[in-house]
Amino acid sequence: MTNFLSRLGLLLAALALLAPARAQTLHVYGPGGPAEPMKECAAIFAQRTGTAVEVTAGPEPQWLEKALQDADVLFGGAEYMLTQTALAHPGFLDEASRVSLYAREAAVLVRPGNPKHIRRLADLARPGVRLLDVNGAGQLGMPEDMARTTELVAGLQRNVRQSVKSSAEAVALWQKQPQDFDAWITYASWQPRLPGSALVRLPRAQRVSRGTPVALAARTQQAATGRRFVAFLQSAEGHAIFRKWGWQ
Repeated sequence: MTNFLSRLGLLLAALALLAPARAQTLHVYGPGGPAEPMKECAAIFAQRTGTAVEVTAGPEPQWLEKALQDADVLFGGAEYMLTQTALAHPGFLDEASRVSLYAREAAVLVRPGNPKHIRRLADLARPGVRLLDVNGAGQLGMPEDMARTTELVAGLQRNVRQSVKSSAEAVALWQKQPQDFDAWITYASWQPRLPGSALVRLPRAQRVSRGTPVALAARTQQAATGRRFVAFLQSAEGHAIFRKWGWQ
């Protein structure tokens, strides 16, 4: 009986040591743009591996303080976004682990039926077209990259009715104040998430794309699991999920 109790005690102790590992959660942070495909990938990865994955997405100031304490994986809505995070917080990212996932293409969101008859960038510079502008969140300088000429850049800028810092702010304005904005130069990937909006794909010469970088946090204690999650994002199945949400 004593021997049995001793063995039982050892078994319970071993199970107690294993429990925290099973309960560990992979914490993933990044901007709101790639949130939906990232969350869908996380759900499938969790189902396959038994590892919970918590994706926190939105403007960086909303999650940065917590991420500095518990982040395992970070992603960006453009290469420069993740670079800016790394420059602002030296040692936060494991730079050697950084990879680029998939590109997403810029397009123009317009109102249903395209009442302003937008077909190309020059149409956005016409008098009376009211533009919404995101000056950040992966879209920093994007209209200028697309326009390429001084005249068109100036024309677009004249028609900007409001600039905001994040896509979350732009989405709120686009949905709540439809009478104030006719068009928004943004990513094609936003259109499936904004029912009632129409998408105008510009002529190929006026299109630009931005990347989707991902890296491990230097402080992670789950580097092996983080690498497996990133490998799933890079897999054909992960790519298919991103394509479904508007990535290339």
